[in-house]
Amino acid sequence: MYTDVMRRAVHSIEAPKNFGVSIIDNEHFLSIKLNEYDFISMGHDEKMQALQYVVKLKHALEMEGAIVLITREAIK
Repeated sequence: MYTDVMRRAVHSIEAPKNFGVSIIDNEHFLSIKLNEYDFISMGHDEKMQALQYVVKLKHALEMEGAIVLITREAIK
């Protein structure tokens, strides 16, 4: 369950420029869904920053008691 405390923890972490994720509440766990199209135009260093951001989000959510899955859609 995505709580207000979790929401505040997520919003306290600054996202890299032109990168965002979706947080999906699956009742018993949360999914952090990455947008693959954001990755296409990124250079290596930007991709590393984006992945570090996702790891920080996962950690922040887990510290508030969530079970977290990181996922993405494949580009067709």
